[in-house]
Amino acid sequence: MSHDSTAAPEAAARKLSGRRRKEIVAVLLFSGGPIFESSIPLSVFGIDRQDAGVPRYRLLVCAGEEGPLRTTGGLELTAPHGLEAISRAGTVVVPAWRSITAPPPQEALDALRRAHEEGARIVGLCTGAFVLAAAGLLDGRPATTHWMYAPTLAKRYPSVHVDPRELFVDDGDVLTSAGTAAGIDLCLHIVRTDHGNEAAGALARRLVVPPRRSGGQERYLDRSLPEEIGADPLAEVVAWALEHLHEQFDVETLAARAYMSRRTFDRRFRSLTGSAPLQWLITQRVLQAQRLLETSDYSVDEVAGRCGFRSPVALRGHFRRQLGSSPAAYRAAYRARRPQSDKPSDPDGAPPPVPQDAPVPLQSRRTAAAHAVGPTASLSTDPAKGATELYLHGRPSVPGQRSAQ
Repeated sequence: MSHDSTAAPEAAARKLSGRRRKEIVAVLLFSGGPIFESSIPLSVFGIDRQDAGVPRYRLLVCAGEEGPLRTTGGLELTAPHGLEAISRAGTVVVPAWRSITAPPPQEALDALRRAHEEGARIVGLCTGAFVLAAAGLLDGRPATTHWMYAPTLAKRYPSVHVDPRELFVDDGDVLTSAGTAAGIDLCLHIVRTDHGNEAAGALARRLVVPPRRSGGQERYLDRSLPEEIGADPLAEVVAWALEHLHEQFDVETLAARAYMSRRTFDRRFRSLTGSAPLQWLITQRVLQAQRLLETSDYSVDEVAGRCGFRSPVALRGHFRRQLGSSPAAYRAAYRARRPQSDKPSDPDGAPPPVPQDAPVPLQSRRTAAAHAVGPTASLSTDPAKGATELYLHGRPSVPGQRSAQ
């Protein structure tokens, strides 16, 4: 699933410089970047497909640093343009960055900032989001990247509202995509935005891909615990929580088991997992419910009780916020898309066992861009809506809120 949001007023009001047109696309390449991600915007925007009804773009391939640029398999690339060509582009795409820990070249960051200030549309595919974040272009904005790198992006740039569940995020003049093939989804979205559904559909047929993919990258998430937690005292508390999800307990219970104050426990837990403990606990319960809905015939009310929710209403609310569907609708859709031969069966009629290796979430679904979210994870309640929402990096919090089970 993709997410489009309304850009900030100052961004929306920014006028494209006279020498910049959106159909002029600069692709910024760096040494060490993966060749697949790098090739996506080159293929989408660099090939003339007017015979198929796809409007033509003008492509400028730019070296973000001194060449030759080495890529996957030791191949060497020579870009025909340098950073100076970015000044002519109305769309600038950063398809990848070689390291999620190394800083990008300052000259490239300056060029991106300048392009954005003059109204260019800036696009980061996969790890290219790290370059946009380093340039400060994602501050206070929603963004996504490959689910595997999302925790690192969130920790390194706490003012960025990272959502690893989305295939791409359109925030007006700054856009980001998840890993690898999701770059195609975002590039198709750009063509659709510029020229309509018919042009995007024609391009999708040429690329032999669906015009729009349903769902997000949550189905691909590997929610394993960070390796470093294995040697930490909190590992035992986490293991206990995963084994007792069917019981009703809150974060105070976990803090007590760790012999820590709630405040200390919150800080330690977040530093290890990148997630607030309350958020993590609720998401584990939702994931457990997801498995039960897939593998058993328990009613939704029974599933709620077996996952530690205080009521079916609580399960339904959190389930919909995290997965975008009601539990009943999720079960129906899951069973409809599974071959009959793959469905679990038990001659005794007992539900299949529930896996015990419960995963750790990266974060909940991103809230609307209109919410002023900030650098720490929290639980926020909107009194006007009467609904509770989880933020990965949400500034609002509810004093005295202990558990939303």
